[in-house]
Amino acid sequence: MASLAEIRARLAAADNKQGNQSSGGDGAIYPHWNMNEGDSAVLRFLPDLDTTNTFFWIERAMIKLPFNGIKGQMDSKSVQVQVPCVEMWGETCPILTEVRPWFKDKSLEDMGRKYWKKRSYVMQGFVRENPISDDKSDKAIRRFIIGPQIFQIIKSALMDPELEELPTDYERGLDFRISKTSKGGYADYSTSKWARKETALTAEEATSIESQGLYNLGDFLPKKPTEEDLKVMKEMFEASVDGQAYDADRWGSYFRPAGMQKPEGTPAPVMAAAAVTTAPVAVSAPVTETAPAPVATPEEMGATPTAPIATPAAAPQTQKAEDILAMIRSRQSAT
Repeated sequence: MASLAEIRARLAAADNKQGNQSSGGDGAIYPHWNMNEGDSAVLRFLPDLDTTNTFFWIERAMIKLPFNGIKGQMDSKSVQVQVPCVEMWGETCPILTEVRPWFKDKSLEDMGRKYWKKRSYVMQGFVRENPISDDKSDKAIRRFIIGPQIFQIIKSALMDPELEELPTDYERGLDFRISKTSKGGYADYSTSKWARKETALTAEEATSIESQGLYNLGDFLPKKPTEEDLKVMKEMFEASVDGQAYDADRWGSYFRPAGMQKPEGTPAPVMAAAAVTTAPVAVSAPVTETAPAPVATPEEMGATPTAPIATPAAAPQTQKAEDILAMIRSRQSAT
């Protein structure tokens, strides 16, 4: 029989494993969304290892495809599959090509927002002040998944003509304080801000850069879809619009809901939604971009509810995807 000490050790190991899985697998992602309301964390951003990257972040754009359960499972709830938007690589996204004109029609705007790409930004750095007591990562250099609300605060300061050095400068850089409040029932980070005073990295932080090394942020983008992947993405999109259930037999070798295993006997090159690290990031206001500029709800932009909200199964659609798409295309040709 195992001793109490052994039981405790195994439980602790299981907790650590679960925590690592929820923070990117290697435990490096800092879950700032787990802060309590009223808390703040102080971060010090670091540059990308890839010196060809002009910025100290990399943008990730994902599209969420909701499905009315899983085909063949009678009691399955609604599921969601994330697929990469190829606009990340400067290419035309077949899904957004369909969705973009929807914003010209008021009756289709809500559906357009549902299928519009969701942006987040991957950064790295040190956590200098950490209010999360159960954050036990052994990584000195952490990765941050930043949502549009916080990103706009970060970016706007860079345009300040009084800023003389990059915030990532080792000697004259700036700390960034993420502050969590709430607004309308959702986490809000609008009071986050840059420090006014420049500081140098500590000797311990400098040593960590030498020993651990910086991350190449591009390594944390999803795999670029192949032509075959794009065809599957388009097929899944149309099935999602049609209100169908997720079909693991058709799409399980390409894109899957988080937590679903790859079907046995499938080819090796597989793109799984579960393999893309995601994290809830909060916003309270939409971020405007080039046309169309959908006004996103907090949920669509990655907001973190202050209390758990159950996700009901998607209601069956009254029109089939091909009918909806045909209607939209006919409107386009008429204008």
